[in-house]
Amino acid sequence: MDLDDIAGRLGVPAEEIARVDRLAGGRPSAPLPDRADAPALLDRLAVRPDDAEEIMAGWPDPGSELWTPELRWLLDRSIALVRADLGGYEWLTPGPELPRDRGPAWRHLYVYAYLALTGVVLDYHRAHGVPEAVSWATLADLGRNLAVDRRMNREGWPVMQAWLTLHVRGGLYELGRLQHHRGDGTIGLHIPDAGPLTPEAISASLDEGRAFFPRHFPDETYTAFSCGSWLLDPQLREYLPADSNIIRFQDRFTLDAYEEPEGVDADLEVRRFVFRTLTTPLDRLPRDTVLQRAIVDHLRSGRHWQWRRGTFPI
Repeated sequence: MDLDDIAGRLGVPAEEIARVDRLAGGRPSAPLPDRADAPALLDRLAVRPDDAEEIMAGWPDPGSELWTPELRWLLDRSIALVRADLGGYEWLTPGPELPRDRGPAWRHLYVYAYLALTGVVLDYHRAHGVPEAVSWATLADLGRNLAVDRRMNREGWPVMQAWLTLHVRGGLYELGRLQHHRGDGTIGLHIPDAGPLTPEAISASLDEGRAFFPRHFPDETYTAFSCGSWLLDPQLREYLPADSNIIRFQDRFTLDAYEEPEGVDADLEVRRFVFRTLTTPLDRLPRDTVLQRAIVDHLRSGRHWQWRRGTFPI
């Protein structure tokens, strides 16, 4: 198919289709699971029934009128693009953002890619001796992200479609309360929406990480844990008590000197994670918790939140 024609039919920039074609090249894709097996797989990936129903309704069956040739091309090549970087751990966008209001095939194209790659990454995990329980806990972040996206009225997916490529490339592992992200000399820590951030849960997860990576990735050397998040913004200390879970989490880290992060708007990220909305006006956001009141009051005063990075030795 002509790349410019594909871009035009999808309504996306031609350079984004050219990027997919270049990175995927002639590399192999991966098949989706059989339709009959999909409900059980979606359940294991913690996909809620309402999201699972949509995914099944848009399933890319042969001959489905929902799937135009350009959509099938993008699905095939985005799978190949991500598969080509199996074992990678850098941020990777699987393809262009699509107009998701055009139906389930458009809305969930990158979910179908994730499902196709699940078998590929499970083989990668087995080759590294990763326990099956860790594999499925990690991959079940799909359901969590779909649920968050639904709560956000579909505002959250453009970030999530790139985030989830880490899971199906073997770049990230959920070990207890935290997700541990392979990197260059440091293990990056991410905090999923999975309950209180208690010191005990954090310490247990860190201990899991200390044992996990030498065992399953012995050729990689890690000397520190790292994190980049609005949760490390020291301005939170103006609002939260010293014994709060967030401040005690901050206390573990030595912060890097502040630099404005490229491509990250900390004010938007705070809204994303605390309120699960990017567009609700400040005066309509809830003020039920100390953290919610802190976020709103800080922004209404004309100040801004910071995305900070920090580390501490393993």
